[in-house]
Amino acid sequence: MSGKKGKKAKQRNRLPAPVRAKKPLASHMGVWLFEAFAFVVSALPLGMVLYHGWPFWMVLIALAYLITALLTVHVTQQWEKVVVLRLGRFNRVEGPGIFFTIPFLESAALRVDQRIIVTPFSAEEALTADLVPTDIDAVLFWMVVNPQKAWCEVDNYPNAVSWSAQTALRDAIGRINLADISTRRSQLDLELQETLNDKTSDWGISILSVEIRNILIPEDLQDAMSREAQAQQESNARVILAEIENQIAELYVGAAELYRQDEIALQIRMASMVNESVKEGGGNNLIVVPSSFSEGFNAGTMKDVKDLFPKG
Repeated sequence: MSGKKGKKAKQRNRLPAPVRAKKPLASHMGVWLFEAFAFVVSALPLGMVLYHGWPFWMVLIALAYLITALLTVHVTQQWEKVVVLRLGRFNRVEGPGIFFTIPFLESAALRVDQRIIVTPFSAEEALTADLVPTDIDAVLFWMVVNPQKAWCEVDNYPNAVSWSAQTALRDAIGRINLADISTRRSQLDLELQETLNDKTSDWGISILSVEIRNILIPEDLQDAMSREAQAQQESNARVILAEIENQIAELYVGAAELYRQDEIALQIRMASMVNESVKEGGGNNLIVVPSSFSEGFNAGTMKDVKDLFPKG
């Protein structure tokens, strides 16, 4: 059982290979046709020599001509650049299209794809600043901008970029708390991009963007964080309810102070409450009110109310 777990752990920690779209066959067909045409044209002198039965030294000359032609002519795709060495030293960068090299003195050392390359990478069980193990998946978008540096400064630059991205992600996660990972995801992406750019710029590589795809934490911790978030929401709801009740209480205090200063307003309010109760009951219900409510309907009070609204 432990052997299976160790095997799974090794598979998780394996370096993620760059994800590239499969190149269609048609993209290479033109290069293959051109190379086939060059081979046929170069082989014509040798065929003529063999057909006419010319001397052996002429066969050698024709064969040398064929090999020289094959080593001289090269073709690259639109998105490719080729690093050319002369006697083992960097000489120039060629492409795209057709280019020529000096046989036996120059060689095409490296073909560089200058399209945007997508590399997924991850950090398994990376510890945050509050010592919480997390599994984080991310995607890196990068491209080669200087083929010379990519060949001269680093060996196997795709693997170097992948390992650098994984290390930078672990370092960034170790500097923040778990609660800040989700809220600072965009800022974390920018920090990773700047860190990787500083490291890979010497390799002739430009980091276009880094995007965190998924954040996984232990299940027991997920439950605890869910309960904490729920408790926080309930606490916020109670605080809002208490604030509203406080505002309502202040309004009641103001109304009570107004009624205390103006007895007529209080009597009008009492009569209005009785009227609303009668309307809600449809006039069929028996309403019992305190005897103090009847004071709002005595002659003196009604006369005071009429005085408030003089006839025009």
